[in-house]
Amino acid sequence: MLILASFLLFPVTLNYFSPAMIIMAAAVGIVSGSACVFLAQFVSALFLGRSFCGWLCPGAGLQEACFLAQSKAVNGRKCDWIKYVIWVPWMGLIVYLWSRHGIRDVNFFFMMESPISVDAPSRYPIYLTVIGLIFLLALAVGKRGFCHTGCWMAPFMILGSHVQRRLRIPALHLRASPEKCVQCHVCTGNCPMSLDVTGMVTRGDMSSSECILCGSCVDSCKHEAIRYSFGVSRKGKQGTPPDADNPPR
Repeated sequence: MLILASFLLFPVTLNYFSPAMIIMAAAVGIVSGSACVFLAQFVSALFLGRSFCGWLCPGAGLQEACFLAQSKAVNGRKCDWIKYVIWVPWMGLIVYLWSRHGIRDVNFFFMMESPISVDAPSRYPIYLTVIGLIFLLALAVGKRGFCHTGCWMAPFMILGSHVQRRLRIPALHLRASPEKCVQCHVCTGNCPMSLDVTGMVTRGDMSSSECILCGSCVDSCKHEAIRYSFGVSRKGKQGTPPDADNPPR
């Protein structure tokens, strides 16, 4: 319900997720609202992983509505690299502009006449173009196709998650109990990111850069082989006690 509400609010929040707005602001030495949001996404990933993608992303609501028409699993190995082809040169341009012009100000409402992004008919073409791109990729590629191929926000959170694991920062993550798994594959079928969740549970390792912590696998597992946990994530082993993350005192 949260991602559906976020999608319905997208006409209000569009500029705060705009990749173009941050470039225009950087060209005049300003940090825009979208730059602040992307930084917040990176910081949040240090403690909450990609939970923004699973619970709050406005594009997620539209994509999951598309499941009714297109629920094909996506081959991540073939698709996941595409978003980095977009993200790397985009970030390179932003860094270049800031290095050339410096950072002279922070303006959360840069080039906005009001806090509402789509506040005039002239702004609807941009909104509809973004919506159309997300919609077409979801139908053409498969479940959450835009997340796999075109999302410019996901790399910020993926990078944050990698930093979190490298620095062993306590964070929200999924924990598997392999001994409880009956290999029913229901979790894999329900994963909106087309991950091999059953294989992850069997290995006792739920870490994946494409996991959005949406909890679909947790909710669908009747045997409670997967659960949320908060702490320093680590690879489990067959027979790991269910409360290994939270040992009794």
